[in-house]
Amino acid sequence: MFRRIHLYTLPVVFFCLSFKTAVSQSFTVTNPLNISREDEILAIPATNIADLIKKHGIEKVSVRLQEQQQYLLSQSVDTDLDGDYDEILFQASIGPNETLTFIAEAVQDISLKPVSKLSTFSRFVPERSNDYAWENDRVAFRVYGAQTAQNPTRKSPGGSMDAFLKRVSYPVINKWYKNNAEKEGAYHIDTGEGHDPYQVGDSRGLGGIGIWDKDSMYVSSNFISSKTIAVGPLRTIFELTFAPWDANGRTISETKRISLDLGSHLTRIEEHLKSDQPVPNLVAGITLHDKRGEVKGSIQEGWFQYWEPMDDSWLGSAIVMDPAVITDFKDYRTSAKDQSHLLVFGKPADNKITFYAGYAWQKSGHYKTAGDWEHYLSTFTKKLGSPLIPKFNK
Repeated sequence: MFRRIHLYTLPVVFFCLSFKTAVSQSFTVTNPLNISREDEILAIPATNIADLIKKHGIEKVSVRLQEQQQYLLSQSVDTDLDGDYDEILFQASIGPNETLTFIAEAVQDISLKPVSKLSTFSRFVPERSNDYAWENDRVAFRVYGAQTAQNPTRKSPGGSMDAFLKRVSYPVINKWYKNNAEKEGAYHIDTGEGHDPYQVGDSRGLGGIGIWDKDSMYVSSNFISSKTIAVGPLRTIFELTFAPWDANGRTISETKRISLDLGSHLTRIEEHLKSDQPVPNLVAGITLHDKRGEVKGSIQEGWFQYWEPMDDSWLGSAIVMDPAVITDFKDYRTSAKDQSHLLVFGKPADNKITFYAGYAWQKSGHYKTAGDWEHYLSTFTKKLGSPLIPKFNK
């Protein structure tokens, strides 16, 4: 039977407030696909519930199904860091071709709002070469920052993404960095939580970008500043700004806005580029390491995957991009070290492009074969093309 709502709660709590004084607004959400949408994260723009927020404050606003008394897990986000919250995220499940009615309302006792045992997380890591790292209950990543005087000989590729392979649902980033600080290389050893066997070198890693021009890849330097926007049970968001970099005579300024949702294997990357000359493309890449894996992709659907042996297991990595902006993809293999990649070519619109990158590690138990991973990616792209959007009555 389809499981309609998945709650991360303490024992069930029922309402004890007066509905006569509570302000509420109803809205509907329709799933246009013939597939289940389980534990998806939706966003309510604050402008749609402005009166509710003004009267009670956004910290007291929660969401529930119309016919149920339990509140859904939610998170308020100030997307532009101007001091005013811009949206409320909530998590719900909707069956195939189903329409559900939800209620947004003020809760006088905020202890009635559910608390999740799972969460997303991200932070700047100055103690380890100025990394920025982020994770949810399934995957973890990092981007390398500018090197410090403490590590003057450590070379890190600008803008490349690294993958921490985790096999537990709880956060590991702080623990792994602490262990590594106490003993160099500690997070390269799997003690049951996972580890970092993913070799980046001079490659694009998993989702690093560049500009392809005259059969050469031009890439950024390291990021020089970071801005944490949100860390919460449902979504973490942050921005990285990079030092200007050269792309065959073009001077590129780059900012990434990266987010990761609870339960997702793919992190969202929104690239903002500025250039003193037109750019021919933006390329997102996945390193092919020793080229023992298999590349597959669908321009029509917008997913591209690499399934490869990793130590004594298997790893599926992927890029997902809107088919409308994809111009090509290549299984590019060369004898040059760290330069063999799965490359996805996109055409930026107004110097902006968005894509997703991520992985499934066989040892985590979620997706055990290349076919399982491909099915996840294909379903993910269908959901992107038909998003769940709250509809408020005018």
